[in-house]
Amino acid sequence: MYPIFLIGGTIAVHGALPWLISLITPRHGWVDGWPGVWNLIGVIPVGAGLAMIAWAGSLHMRGSTGAWELESTPRYMLVKGPYRFSRNPMYPLELAMWLGWAMLYGSLAVLIAFVAWWIAFALFAIPYEERQLAARFGDSYLQYKNAVPRWFGPVRQA
Repeated sequence: MYPIFLIGGTIAVHGALPWLISLITPRHGWVDGWPGVWNLIGVIPVGAGLAMIAWAGSLHMRGSTGAWELESTPRYMLVKGPYRFSRNPMYPLELAMWLGWAMLYGSLAVLIAFVAWWIAFALFAIPYEERQLAARFGDSYLQYKNAVPRWFGPVRQA
C-alpha cells in the first residue's frame, strides 16, 4: 500500500502540480492549445527524471534487506545506483522534471516554482537529511559525504 501512496504522491506533486501552476501564466510557444516543437524538448528531462526517480526510489524502498520499506532516516546507507554519483539523486531528478515541465508548458510560473523547489532543497531538505544521516551512520556517512558530491559530479577518492 505504501509504494502506491508514494507513486501517487510523486505524480501529484511532480506531474499535476506543474500543470496547475502552468495555468497561472500564458504558455509561451504554444499554438492552438498545443505545445510547439521547441516546447516538446521539455519531454526529455521529464521522462529522464521520472525514469531515474523510479530507479532510485525502487532501490531505496528495497533497502539492504530486499523488503519494501521506506523511512525518513533509513536503517541502511544506500550507496548504489544513482547514489554512487550523488548523495541526493532524487532532488536533482525532481528538479529536472520541473525544468522539463517549465519548457513543455512554456510557463514562467513553473520556472519560478522550479527555482523555489531548488532553494527549498538546497537550504532546508538536504541539510536536514545530512544531519540525520551523519547522526545515524557517523564516520561511514562522513566518508561517503566526502567522496560523493551533493548533486551530481565526479566522485572523489575517499
